[in-house]
Amino acid sequence: MPDPADPTAPADLVDPVDPADPADVVVSADPARESPPPATRKPRAARSSGTSAVEVRRSPRRRRTVSAYRDGDRTIVLIPARMSEAEERRWVGVMLDKLAAQESKRTLGDSELANRAERLSAQYFEGRARPASVRWVTNQNTRWGSCTPAEGSIRLSHRLQGMPEYVVDYVLVHELAHLLVPGHGPRFWQLLEAYPRTERARGYLEGVVAAERLPHRPGADQE
Repeated sequence: MPDPADPTAPADLVDPVDPADPADVVVSADPARESPPPATRKPRAARSSGTSAVEVRRSPRRRRTVSAYRDGDRTIVLIPARMSEAEERRWVGVMLDKLAAQESKRTLGDSELANRAERLSAQYFEGRARPASVRWVTNQNTRWGSCTPAEGSIRLSHRLQGMPEYVVDYVLVHELAHLLVPGHGPRFWQLLEAYPRTERARGYLEGVVAAERLPHRPGADQE
């Protein structure tokens, strides 16, 4: 356990057992992928969802398919004009999950990870957290991430690769916060409150840990 009073001590996000620019990712509710057409009606006001805004565009040209894609900090969801409000809410949720699953298959390189950390710092910490390096490592099997404030270095476990974007972002935000507050005191957790999906991401990671603790049943791999 790092000493909060020692600024040179690594600040780690520990696993109790011992998140690429997605602008070109488009998902559709129909098996045939399609390019998003221009909206033929005035789009609905953007709503907030996690770390980005969601804009729903209704089109009378659409009969069955629902598509979604990222546009900068926004998520655009394209739906048929005839959909009810309840169907809209349901399909927005479905498409956000599909996008997250598609994006999780893309592995960020170290340079992309560093760029992502810079954007998250600007978004949640007014750019005050400035890491000197951000990289993946393969020797952290009992930690999701670690940070050495004196060096400004952040390391993320390769085990996070393939997890949902918001989970990787949470670990990055956690380690960025350690550049400002090395320990895990009240000031640190107050900083973490800025990230709106903290509890969801922590729950996801706790679920991963719980799954790893389950006994392996003989023959389970063949089921």
